[in-house]
Amino acid sequence: MSVVAAAPSESAEPPATSPARRGSLAWRPHLPVAVIALALATYVTSGLWFDPANRGLTENLGDQAFFEWVLGYGVYTLGHGADPFYTWMLNAPVGVNLAANTSITVYSTLFSPLTFLAGPQVTFVTILTLNLAASGFAWYLFLRRYLVGNQTAATLGGLFCGFAPGFVSHANGHLNWTAGWIAPVVLWWVLKLREPGKWLLHGVVLGLLVAVGFSIAAEGLFFTALACGVFVLVWSLAPATRAEARAAAPRVLAALGVTAVQAGLLLAYPLYMHFAGPHTFTGTGFNQAHYAEDVGAYVEYPNRSLAGYAGLGSKLAPNATEETSYFGVPLMVLAVVAVVFLWRRAAPGRRSTLAALSTVAVIFMVLSWGPQLRIFKTETGFKLPYEALRDLPLFDSALPARLALVVAVVIGILLALLADRLLSESLPVRTGALWTAVFAVALVPLIPMPVRTSLRSPEPAFIADGIWRDYVSDNGVMTALPFATTDTADGQRWQAYTMARAGKQFRIPGGYFLGPGGPDGVGQIGASPRNTDWLFFQAAYYGTLVAVDDFDRLRARQDFAYWGVEAVFLPDEITGSHTGLFRSAVETTARDLLGEPQRVGGVLLWRIRPGVDPVDRNSSG
Repeated sequence: MSVVAAAPSESAEPPATSPARRGSLAWRPHLPVAVIALALATYVTSGLWFDPANRGLTENLGDQAFFEWVLGYGVYTLGHGADPFYTWMLNAPVGVNLAANTSITVYSTLFSPLTFLAGPQVTFVTILTLNLAASGFAWYLFLRRYLVGNQTAATLGGLFCGFAPGFVSHANGHLNWTAGWIAPVVLWWVLKLREPGKWLLHGVVLGLLVAVGFSIAAEGLFFTALACGVFVLVWSLAPATRAEARAAAPRVLAALGVTAVQAGLLLAYPLYMHFAGPHTFTGTGFNQAHYAEDVGAYVEYPNRSLAGYAGLGSKLAPNATEETSYFGVPLMVLAVVAVVFLWRRAAPGRRSTLAALSTVAVIFMVLSWGPQLRIFKTETGFKLPYEALRDLPLFDSALPARLALVVAVVIGILLALLADRLLSESLPVRTGALWTAVFAVALVPLIPMPVRTSLRSPEPAFIADGIWRDYVSDNGVMTALPFATTDTADGQRWQAYTMARAGKQFRIPGGYFLGPGGPDGVGQIGASPRNTDWLFFQAAYYGTLVAVDDFDRLRARQDFAYWGVEAVFLPDEITGSHTGLFRSAVETTARDLLGEPQRVGGVLLWRIRPGVDPVDRNSSG
């Protein structure tokens, strides 16, 4: 990250806080804000807390299963000395490059004791809750430290930044994108780089933070660096703050050199694995044009909000997890009013800050619209700046819609600045009431609702009681039916739970991950299907029954040999990530292809022996 750090000009305006307060934060006044943030985060995730083991996110069971798998793999990594950035447990016999996936290594390691004791399900909801709470609280502290003097204003802005519609929508399964606390913590230390006499220490600390941020949310860290770069460039070129930026530049550049060395040492291996390791890839398995913001989304309301509950939600997002803007007309108008109102009353230094913030918001809003302009689902065919960026390194792995999260943070900062200014003035009662009503109209409809949850298939006794160990060798390959994919993730969950319990383990073919194999060498979601797993997927997802013949049985024998599969099982209940599954069709297909199963531990089990036709083998019991 190469930026010249600078804070809002304090030579132009009095500092927001006293020097004594800047030197050591008095924590007692901040505790109520921390409690509020934690209570709000618990409220948003409450549906999972009621029954973590059996309830899942209605909108995104696939990503929840993936992160539960990563958390289980954290226990496996520590217990077996496994590589945290490459695994053989998924996608047998090839494995998966975890450095090229969202493997949240710091979280999976730090929370491994909880995962071992309580299971990945509990750890998942714990991290999700703490992410949201820490994001709101960290932004509050950042605003209180650098931009506003009034605690109420900082609380308002911090909570909006932490619980903006986009971050609440990402609470549907994304432990990376809900880690919004990374941005204010990194920015805090970027601004500290300019302090005289401590450039070495601050550079080392920032390097540590960059390494942590990369391991949790690399895409978010990239957006943070990009936004910081735009802000600093505009701020440094502004006439009122140009001299201040020039004076701080030598210290900042020296500190950034230390940061680069520190982060480079810590990230040398994961960066190598990410960009040049085995089974890496370019791009992602997601269509950037699809995962882009509709212009109309900025003036609509999110579905998981009071406005959405009242029937004012919108369907302009790619899915419920990617409602990254959705601010509504009143808030968008208020944001513009805030810039104008503050600009007219600001000293030159603060105007530099407002200009830089506004530039960041406009640039990221336009980039969030993706490669082509879309307005209320109408494809205009008009090419946008992202079209020129989409194939560049880092941009090719990003989804443009998520750039709107930066816009949300800018709006939160503007709300804090506006509230701080209003609360510092002696306003007439009517004027104060009018401003209160304006804030209420803009923000009350956006109060979040808890994320939706629903029951998912319970862990079968075959897995929970360790019965599977009698049918598979240590590190042997076993699969649930249907095979694990983003849409049929149960099999990946079962493996995650066994890894969290340590001891003997099994590997699975396929799985939900990003890997090579897409068109033109780009990434794709999961493994390329073979005949056998495709038969089961069609049966589960579409209810398709095919007339299984000897060719299918031959291909099954070949596929099982390729994967090294020793056993196949079908639980009594199976859950789809986004839709119901046809279990009866899966069972019919399995019986036609593999013969009669054994009944054990709440599952139907087929044992596989290399070179033996499945039907002949199982018909003999």
